[in-house]
Amino acid sequence: MKTTLTLIMFRTLLAALVVGLFAGCAATRPISDVVGGAGGAYLGHELSNGDPVATAAGAAGGVILSEGLHYAAKKQAEKAYATGYDKGKSDAVKQQYWLYVSMQRQRNQISSVRLYPVQLPEQRIDGVTFQPSTKYLRIEE
Repeated sequence: MKTTLTLIMFRTLLAALVVGLFAGCAATRPISDVVGGAGGAYLGHELSNGDPVATAAGAAGGVILSEGLHYAAKKQAEKAYATGYDKGKSDAVKQQYWLYVSMQRQRNQISSVRLYPVQLPEQRIDGVTFQPSTKYLRIEE
């Protein structure tokens, strides 16, 4: 009897494993819950010598363990996503900063500057007399 039960449990676990290998990623949670529950039930059955309460408790423990692992994996993935998102924002800000610095360097770079003197004569504007002076006209090329 015990050998037959062990063989049935082994075949069930093997079938669940094969189905899990062919299933997509979205279907892994129910499969792992089933496998965890079956494994817990098997351990509960073997350790308690067939007590049905221990078998049910083992199955519940296996499902709870499986759900706990899924919860931890989901939290880890969310944390990694948030960290990557923050890093991406930081990189974008740095990229904008260095682009702005580069634009300023190009603007302030003196390639060819010429100063042309312009003679301003004495003139009277609105009753104010301006003395003759020389101003320089800056031309950048």
